[in-house]
Formats: sequence, structure tokens, C-alpha cells
Amino acid sequence: MSLPAVLRALFVYYRVAEADAALVAAAVRQCHTALRRVRPDLQCQLWRRPELRDGEVTVMETYALPEGIGRDLADWIDECATSAVAPWVRGQRHAEAFVPL
Repeated sequence: MSLPAVLRALFVYYRVAEADAALVAAAVRQCHTALRRVRPDLQCQLWRRPELRDGEVTVMETYALPEGIGRDLADWIDECATSAVAPWVRGQRHAEAFVPL
């Protein structure tokens, strides 16, 4: 994942089979719990698009800190979440960073 050195918020999205969505949610929430044990101020959310496309849903994980997310934390988040959802991801996980406007 090539991201700037400091990020305000990180958004990661990917597609999974609708039938696997509950398993993915449980795996991501376990990852969120592990991340917040070390960084209690880390704001983690899990979203999905309401519509289906070819029997798949798009899942989005969001991560934020008031001071922004640096490269080391972004890499750790990516490592945790990628391994947690690897069995179910269809295609590729995409990470994008946003800063306040």
C-alpha cells in the first residue's frame, strides 16, 4: 500500500460474497478490537453498500485519529485487516486516504 507519510483518515474497500458478509464483519471487528487494544483512540468503522452486484457486496473499513494516521499505523492496519478477510475477498482490497478540505 503506497500512502503518504501522514493521513487524516484511511478508507479500505473490497467486495465479498453476500453469503460471507457476516463472517467478514466478525473478522474485521476482531481486527478492530486488536488495533484498539494498542491505540484506544483509533476510530474504526465498518460499512457496506446496500445494493448487491453479481451476488457481492462492497465492504468499507474506515480508520481515523484526530492527529491523522501515519505510515506505520496504516501498514499495521493493512496487515491486520488483510489477513483477517483474505479468505473472503473477491478481487483486490483498495486503500485510499483523505484529508480535511
